Amino acid sequence: MTRALRAVLVAGALLVLAGCGVQPSGIIYGSSPPSGAVAAPATFTSLYLVSDGRLARIVRSAGPMSRAEALAMLARGPTEEERERGLTTEVPAEAAPFTVTADVSGRTVVTVSAPPRQLSALAVDQIACTAAADGGQVMIIGVGAGSGPVVCPLR
Repeated sequence: MTRALRAVLVAGALLVLAGCGVQPSGIIYGSSPPSGAVAAPATFTSLYLVSDGRLARIVRSAGPMSRAEALAMLARGPTEEERERGLTTEVPAEAAPFTVTADVSGRTVVTVSAPPRQLSALAVDQIACTAAADGGQVMIIGVGAGSGPVVCPLR
């Protein structure tokens, strides 16, 4: 077989293959697109309240929120339903507002608006567990002093 014949056969095969495909057609109409409101996915936040002198993890349905906002919920205390179940908080309202950042070592740093020395051990644990969703170390700093690093005792 000569090169010229081989080239002609390859070119012919390519033309045949290139001719295969989707034939042109008019507009194809489908059904109506979906309509109506789309529900946003539910977002849940874990808070650590106190029940019988021990930490208790509760889950609240809430929109997307920062850890500082979750800590503010902690300082506001339990909902009426949670109070009826015997839940309380040791985090005083004066501790809010909170700021949550990370230091160079990756620890969570919570800045409280009250002196950290005024926080009970349970309040410190509530803050540590609520702020450190990843289970890492937490430093709590505030007016005049700091405490930590602490780790959530439930992890």
